[in-house]
Amino acid sequence: MAAAESSPLTTHVLNTADGVPAAKMALTLHRLDSKLMIWNMLSVGTTNKDGRCPGLISREAFTPGMYKLRFETGLYWESLGQTSFYPYVEVVFTITDPEQRFHLPLLMSRFSYSTYRGS
Repeated sequence: MAAAESSPLTTHVLNTADGVPAAKMALTLHRLDSKLMIWNMLSVGTTNKDGRCPGLISREAFTPGMYKLRFETGLYWESLGQTSFYPYVEVVFTITDPEQRFHLPLLMSRFSYSTYRGS
């Protein structure tokens, strides 16, 4: 993982069903190889007690392209002794200006999720 202060991409996962951060959720960051049309994994992480995963990618590695954050929601709910309709959530997004900061929150329950682009 990149240093937290240098990461231009951040996320925050909230368990809206219980009104708490989604701690200990596994996630991965991928970038699409546009020539081969395959996803390359860039980093692996786990959310902290605040539902955040600092240091996803360094400023140097953050280049224009298509990215994907994959959240292992099914495993998270299973760890709480519950089932989930969604075994995972993938958020695919395009970066055209890597000099900006991007924040991708995931608000979720066992049967729904929502995301948006923050800064």
